[in-house]
Amino acid sequence: MSTKTVETKSQVIIRFAGDSGDGMQLTGDRFTADTALLGNDLSTLPNFPAEIRAPQGTLPGVSSFQLHFADHAVLTPGDAPDVLVAMNPAALKANLRDVPRGATIIVDTDEFSKRNLKKVGYETSPLEDDTLDSWHVHAVPLTSITVEALAEHDSLTRKEKERAKNMFALGLLSWMYSRPTKGTEDFLARKFGAKPDILAANLAALKAGWNYGETTEDFAVSYEVAPATAAHGTYRNITGNAALALGLVAASHRAGRPLVLGSYPITPASDILHALSGYKRHGVTTIQAEDEIAGIGIALGASFGGAIGVTTTSGPGVALKAETIGLAVSLELPLVVIDVQRGGPSTGLPTKTEQSDLLQALYGRNGESPVPVIAPQTPADCFDAAVEAVRIATTYRTPVMLLSDGYLANGSEPWRIPDVADLPDLTVELATGPNATDESGEEVFLPYLRDPETLARPWAVPGTPGLEHRIGGIEKADGTGNISYDPDNHDFMVRTRAAKVAGVAATSPALEVDDPSGEAKVLVLGWGSTYGPCAAAVRQVRDAGTPVAHAHLRHLNPFPANTGDVLRAYDRVVVPEMNLGQLAMLLRAEYLVDVRSHTSVRGLPFTTTELAEVITSAAKEV
Repeated sequence: MSTKTVETKSQVIIRFAGDSGDGMQLTGDRFTADTALLGNDLSTLPNFPAEIRAPQGTLPGVSSFQLHFADHAVLTPGDAPDVLVAMNPAALKANLRDVPRGATIIVDTDEFSKRNLKKVGYETSPLEDDTLDSWHVHAVPLTSITVEALAEHDSLTRKEKERAKNMFALGLLSWMYSRPTKGTEDFLARKFGAKPDILAANLAALKAGWNYGETTEDFAVSYEVAPATAAHGTYRNITGNAALALGLVAASHRAGRPLVLGSYPITPASDILHALSGYKRHGVTTIQAEDEIAGIGIALGASFGGAIGVTTTSGPGVALKAETIGLAVSLELPLVVIDVQRGGPSTGLPTKTEQSDLLQALYGRNGESPVPVIAPQTPADCFDAAVEAVRIATTYRTPVMLLSDGYLANGSEPWRIPDVADLPDLTVELATGPNATDESGEEVFLPYLRDPETLARPWAVPGTPGLEHRIGGIEKADGTGNISYDPDNHDFMVRTRAAKVAGVAATSPALEVDDPSGEAKVLVLGWGSTYGPCAAAVRQVRDAGTPVAHAHLRHLNPFPANTGDVLRAYDRVVVPEMNLGQLAMLLRAEYLVDVRSHTSVRGLPFTTTELAEVITSAAKEV
């Protein structure tokens, strides 16, 4: 029986950090899964280098995984870790500035050799001078203890034994925060079932880490975090990319149309392709194309054939897909283009997050080619955003841009699995026969005869008798779809396509404002993944006694019909964005409102503290 003290905490933020080959993403993912099983609310922030294998032990090679879990609703991965697990000097140096004084640091002393210290510019070991005097440090020889714990595993080399040190660290942290390990044990059994020696070593290291925490005098206290209150239902932990994939599958079933993904792998969107490739039995076809242009060509061709065509990419890929998106605008076919944004320009920061593709999504094509643009706000919300994108695309016969980002794509949170009956009915009516009569009274099919409410043209599947019609990028005549160079017709078609996209606002929800006091003079307006930091900052400012309102945009083109009224109802509007103020510029131009922009392009989400200071300052000015 343990005689150690067990304390209760309401929330904890842990960051695992190490070399890109130390398995920090796996360690964090497993700790997250075990935490989700306990019922805590949580949010995660994986952060890793772009290189597949960066130089070992260097600052560019540091990979980290931060997890915020609590007994209450969690909105962000947390500003600063309560606990930093640093597997080498590089991990310590790269992350120390984020760790508040008095927090806990666990370091693997075996990695603090002169050679490793020199790689990151340490003249002396921070474990031996006064560098870490302001923190509570546990100096643990993780590597050597792991090797010793696996002494009986004679079939493994020392290097193979050392690779299990992340499981030792996971076991130690699992003991420290009273996390179950059964889920990780089952995961390891699935992953290494065909390699019994490797499986046994990892299980032994995991158990050794737990036992070390239980028996060593260095750790006198363990902690418990109670489950969070949640609505009744079945939950699973989910990343944004996984949620997008499931949303697309669900939408295709609700629409009664097959789903075809044409995609070229690109960070951080590739996991959507990986996930959808596992749903073949649900009417999903995935094609890994040879390039970005082929990917969207496949998707648009599938849409012409009566399927829901989808392509996934990031900012550089959107640039290559621009011409085909314009073709889809001209053809007026449903198409979903998912842009998981990352830092730019060009290759930029492939593994870091940013919101800098908004103007590209709106205007990054030749000619007048408007498309609806929407953005999810959390990893779980990616499911609903995918369903909404398919609804708009199929209802209005238009390409739709969905703007996720690297933070949402790789981050995770608990997701309440919806009942299928609660999902919207997206049933699509395909054209089956003539829809008009000509001057002689003969029944004919007009491919550009529009629905009077949505202005959508018929969706005619190739091969349907009597529905043959021209397609292509040259302007079409209204109604007949014949090639037309007539100036008046072109003017009419351009304005009609724009009116069709503008009409999406009629079936989109109004912009909702959270203003409980009704006395706020400052409105915080966000979009995309800024939702969590904005909401957390607003909550912090309100707790300090300052009334402030909060709203969040999902529909970015067209804006909700009441957006102008909402903006004009407040003396000051603050718009935080992970770009240089793209939404703020659009709002100023559209509504002539003095929108104050707060921007960041650091490749990381906003912190709650940063935004709270900005909001408080704005409130003092009015």
